[in-house]
Amino acid sequence: MTIEQNSQFAPAAAPQPSRRGAPEGTMHPPARTMPTDHTIRVDSGHGIDEPHRVDQDRVPGRRRQPMRGFEDTYTDIVDYIVRITHRIWEDQDVGYVYDTYSPGCRLHGDDGFSYGVEQLVDGTIQTINAFPDCRHYADDVIWAGDEDQGFVTSHRALNIGHHTGPWRWGPPTGRKLDTWVMANCVVRENEIYEEWVLYNTAAKLQQLGIDVVEAARAYAAEGGIAPLSARSFSEPQRLVGGRKPEAMALPEQFDVDQVVRALFHNVYNRRDLSMFDRVYAESVNYHGTTNRVGRNRSDVRGMARSLLATFPDLGVSVDEVYWMGNETDGFSVSVRWSGTGTHRGYGLYGKPTGRRAHLWGISQLYFAGGRIVEEWSLFNEFDVLAQLLGDEPPSLLG
Repeated sequence: MTIEQNSQFAPAAAPQPSRRGAPEGTMHPPARTMPTDHTIRVDSGHGIDEPHRVDQDRVPGRRRQPMRGFEDTYTDIVDYIVRITHRIWEDQDVGYVYDTYSPGCRLHGDDGFSYGVEQLVDGTIQTINAFPDCRHYADDVIWAGDEDQGFVTSHRALNIGHHTGPWRWGPPTGRKLDTWVMANCVVRENEIYEEWVLYNTAAKLQQLGIDVVEAARAYAAEGGIAPLSARSFSEPQRLVGGRKPEAMALPEQFDVDQVVRALFHNVYNRRDLSMFDRVYAESVNYHGTTNRVGRNRSDVRGMARSLLATFPDLGVSVDEVYWMGNETDGFSVSVRWSGTGTHRGYGLYGKPTGRRAHLWGISQLYFAGGRIVEEWSLFNEFDVLAQLLGDEPPSLLG
């Protein structure tokens, strides 16, 4: 199997109110209370805990929302997420993971699923050793919930540093890393007990001059990819009972949850690409996996079209939606989704292999005036490449 050498993955230089839900631990999350404004958010100086830099409403311990069980120093859930990230990664207090993650935390990453805090500690040490000067700048944290339900957070951050230590892909290159990541967490009483994190791995490898395709092939050969049977995802209900996929109507009165679910279902299950004209602003700013960018809804539609062309039988499920905001000020929305498809078409990854792949992603959508004006989306692209490049024989083409 070959991936076209002139594809996206040729080596490149560095680029210039409550909802009903199922119980905890199931694929469908429990009810969450959504904040109705953006009062608690990432803003200038947020998370800075230097003694000489304390804003009037950022005094450590002065709560901005109820947070039973959290350390006194944290003012709100956004403050918690930003500052524990700073302490673990930039101060390199890796042991603080033991205080802020549950012993049996569930971890979902680009490279599959792992269980337990020791896995996280080990991975963190490895990454810090490879990029010891890396800085993590919070772009946004979308959150929902409360101290009784627990909190959910979607943290987008910019990572900037230099590759000066060895890692699994080879010796240090000395090159600069400048990319972004997303992490969605479930938090209760100072502990994260489930996390989904996408490190934009293919973008990292590109910037360091590493051949993404060969790295994915090596990763697959080392047994790094989990089989579909071992992966946790919702079964996409694209064709129920062999019938045609039914369209999901947009609500007459704007409803965040319904709009988002209709968007994903109609585009990826119904194949209705006209949804982009109805839901996105014409000049939407798009930021995608492997540092793809778009400046209008045609660019966003093009990415979706390429994905559907690559996996013609793709089916997608929305696993979780939460948001903050209101119709006047706009909404910031976090969407976690998953899907499966067979590589039967020419789209993103060259000659079809006939292999099945599991995709999952996190999208942050920003609404103004009922339209999406900005999108940040990542999916497990490096993992998908490894699934397509595995040594097992390809399945029969339909």
